[in-house]
Amino acid sequence: MSLLGVVLIDVSVVTPRGSVRSRTAAAVSHLTLRQISAVLPPEQAWGLWASRRIVSTIMDAFGPPLPRTPVRHVDERLPDGRRIVGEWVRAPHAPEPENTDTAIYFLHGSGYAMCSPRTHRRLTAWLSAHTGLPVFCLDYRLAPRHRFPTAADDTHTGWEWLQQQGFRPDRMVIAADSAGGHLAADLLVHGAQPHPAALCLFSPLVDMTLQAARGREKHRPDPAIRAGDAARLVQLYCRDVDPSHPRLAHDITAAGRAFPPTLIQAGGAEMLAADAELLAERIRATGAHCELQIWPDQVHVFQALPRLSPEATRAIRAAAQFLCAALPADTSERAACGR
Repeated sequence: MSLLGVVLIDVSVVTPRGSVRSRTAAAVSHLTLRQISAVLPPEQAWGLWASRRIVSTIMDAFGPPLPRTPVRHVDERLPDGRRIVGEWVRAPHAPEPENTDTAIYFLHGSGYAMCSPRTHRRLTAWLSAHTGLPVFCLDYRLAPRHRFPTAADDTHTGWEWLQQQGFRPDRMVIAADSAGGHLAADLLVHGAQPHPAALCLFSPLVDMTLQAARGREKHRPDPAIRAGDAARLVQLYCRDVDPSHPRLAHDITAAGRAFPPTLIQAGGAEMLAADAELLAERIRATGAHCELQIWPDQVHVFQALPRLSPEATRAIRAAAQFLCAALPADTSERAACGR
């Protein structure tokens, strides 16, 4: 079965190649970004600072255009004193957050140590434009200053805060990329009852040991970073914690909770395609519906980089259509969603 020319897979299959521009971008990244990431020590303040600057520059330079997009910063506390920080982003045609009970809860990637709502603003604004829904992007606390399980706890706080603002779980959807996918899994396995209407993950991180990624790397090196270097970054968050810890390993089947309808997209050139396949298999084992799209020759979170990858636009459109279709039929925003 195919959607927009992309093969939806249950097992590994050979798919058509990506665009020339995408393949060229991956090749250039292999010669530059992959080499740079190998010499920037994340354990050193200067190395982590440089990595953050590089990622931020890439997201801005190759992300979608950012027209006049209303952005509202949030810094509040729940009644029990927990702090919630983030930002609302919405396309001009999307409703104000206070005028709807439907929204996208977005969890940005970072390896748990980089990025923010600011770096992902082009992506969240683009997602809002394609769905017509307001997007709340959580500004969770980063490693190494804040270690496990701080980011996961912040994610739970954000979900509770949204409900206190009047948003209904069955009318909300969750979207996330990279490490944000790991946070989304934590939220669904260890909380978030009732579940959101749907889940959309871009290149999710699943295996915090990066063993699945290392296995894939033997056959096809990731254009952006080596698995060993990515593991060093992730360890800033969970060093000295047993990787089998329930909130790191996320045993979805043992939790006994079926996921909501889920769409997972990953790039065929990236090592985390192995994690995407692993997570899809686990979700399906619970009896839940999960669509897995491996986009050939695409890099990590290519959806955020349309100026590098022409396929990014089609991927975001597919994601928007999936999320909109999952909203309850009586949701007023559904009629305009995805148009």
